[in-house]
Formats: sequence, C-alpha cells, structure tokens
Amino acid sequence: MGLMKVFSGSEVLALALKEKMETIGVEVLMKDNIQSARLAGFGSSGSAVELFIQETDFAKANTVIEEFRLNI
Repeated sequence: MGLMKVFSGSEVLALALKEKMETIGVEVLMKDNIQSARLAGFGSSGSAVELFIQETDFAKANTVIEEFRLNI
C-alpha cells in the first residue's frame, strides 16, 4: 500500500479533480510545489500542483480521473 500520483498541473484543475474524487469517497493528498517554493524563497513554474491517492483507491477513482482528463 502506498500513494500514487494521479494528476499534475495547475491549482485550479487540481482542486476541481480533488473535489470530484472526494464526492466518491476517495481521500486525496494535494502537494502544492508553488506554495512550498514561495515559502522557501524560491520561484517555481510548470506543473506545480500534484494529487496523490492511495493505491487501493485507484480502481474506484480511475473512471473519474479518466473522465476528467478527457474533458480538460
């Protein structure tokens, strides 16, 4: 059992996907590299927000993730 990354991108898109997964009962860990870099005094660019879920929840979340990716 462990965490797996299911999304990397903008904060707006990450929050939208996180909300969709939480509605089906999947807990999501969000890692915000932009905020972390800012607090440390560095800059950051690119796909700075990542979402992680438990590997055991992947079967439940996969349909939501794929539907989300197709609609971006």
